[in-house]
Amino acid sequence: MVTKKGSLLPIDRVAIALMLLLSIIILLVVSQGNVVAARVRDFTWQHQLIPEKDISLIDNNLANDNIKISKDHTSFSMTFTRPMNVKSVEKNLKIDPPLAGKISWAGRRMVYTLFTPAPYGANYTLSLEGARDRISTKEAEKNTIKPFKTSFKTRDRIILYIGSDKEEKGRLILYNLTKEEKKILTSKDLVVIDFEPFPDGDKILFSAIPSRTQDLLAAKIYTVTTGIPTVFSRKTAAPGKVNLIIDNKKYQNLKFDLSPDGTKLVIQRASRSKTGDFGLWFMDVNRNEKSLQEIETSPGGDFMITPDSKAVAIAQGKGTAILPLQKDSTTPLDFFPQFGLVKAFSRDGSKAAMVKFNTDFTRDLFLVTNQGEEQQLLRTDGRILECQFDTASPTLYCLLTQLLSGELYQEQPYLVAINLKTSNQKPLLVFPAEQRNLEISLSPDGLGLLLDQTVPETNTSVTSNENSIQTRTGSAITSSSLWLMPLLPVSDPNDTTKTQPQKLPLLGFHPRWLP
Repeated sequence: MVTKKGSLLPIDRVAIALMLLLSIIILLVVSQGNVVAARVRDFTWQHQLIPEKDISLIDNNLANDNIKISKDHTSFSMTFTRPMNVKSVEKNLKIDPPLAGKISWAGRRMVYTLFTPAPYGANYTLSLEGARDRISTKEAEKNTIKPFKTSFKTRDRIILYIGSDKEEKGRLILYNLTKEEKKILTSKDLVVIDFEPFPDGDKILFSAIPSRTQDLLAAKIYTVTTGIPTVFSRKTAAPGKVNLIIDNKKYQNLKFDLSPDGTKLVIQRASRSKTGDFGLWFMDVNRNEKSLQEIETSPGGDFMITPDSKAVAIAQGKGTAILPLQKDSTTPLDFFPQFGLVKAFSRDGSKAAMVKFNTDFTRDLFLVTNQGEEQQLLRTDGRILECQFDTASPTLYCLLTQLLSGELYQEQPYLVAINLKTSNQKPLLVFPAEQRNLEISLSPDGLGLLLDQTVPETNTSVTSNENSIQTRTGSAITSSSLWLMPLLPVSDPNDTTKTQPQKLPLLGFHPRWLP
């Protein structure tokens, strides 16, 4: 077959025609300028529930609201379709109610990191209008970003406590402060002594005695479901399902502690048959009682599991030992001979609040870091009852007592906030001298402090078989009220009106926030 030189094949003609058409289209687009507005391609918190922890809990109604769980509670990110004018985005980004934070960029992706955890029980709206991309004409309104508006929320504020009124006496109760809803988790047959919530909020570990006795040494260890599903499953057990974990046939179950990751239980036990057989035991909470192992170490006093859930801090002799959670713990990981107690660990384990006992019967509170630094925070002639680190600010809240002058021995309890950077103390509340059994619980978002106020039993003729309730130390009480103290920033240090406790419509004691 012979073809003429210079003639075009049909496929060549089609290719040339397409190139001419594309060239014309490109010329038209260029001549009209940039008409396609930039937009937000992805927002990580869109229509999501923001928990306080990576492993948290969701509300029962969220499945019907199509709300997902965010696994990052400290920051969100926005990804754009084009490289953006950074200043215009930062200027026009609005969050209502406001959430303070800092912005960082990586190409088209903007990350907003919160300075403090987002307050619980709130709905938020995020909007972005008027921002420009890098290549847009500054004054051209048509080249601003496509308006973006979305919402997210934080989970409800939920507390736990032991009831002290009528039918609720001695029972474990869950109360949703956001929705004002109450759930009684345990039956009348059990009197709850102590409890700790699991980190994902679906269960509570608690010790209890039969309601027909007042013998605190007859306590057994149980778990009970809350009815709140975990982040990994929308299925949940009904609230109030009780399961026995540790019996009391051979040993008396005393104080216990649940590891921060919710996998291990450390319990102080005493043998019913062997005098002097007293010590710490540990087990995996997902296994049965037969997996309990005794920690072979010197006898000790108060103890607390470390934040990494791998060791336990226990008072031994005149100091504090850090023991690995294993059967043979004769060699401690660390030992602090000058400190007799650990009152609190920071969440990341980098700091601890520790107590030093002085020869003049005073007590010092120290801040001890994992780098070996020691900072004296205060000295008291009374007791250091409880301390808790704030996750939202460099603050340590402590419940202390001071001795009152006079012939009778009396202690005045008071609550103080300590700035860990300056060591400055700010007294928040002074309690009556007769108020002996006090407890505090700091909310995960750092914006509220739970308090209880017990009324002691004055009738000495009350017998053990009557339906009375006792604190963990064995003190009988007739009733108790719960209080919530807001911990909002106050511009004037002398203005304490915003931090006055508010009485809750609940009767109970031993309050705790659900994580």
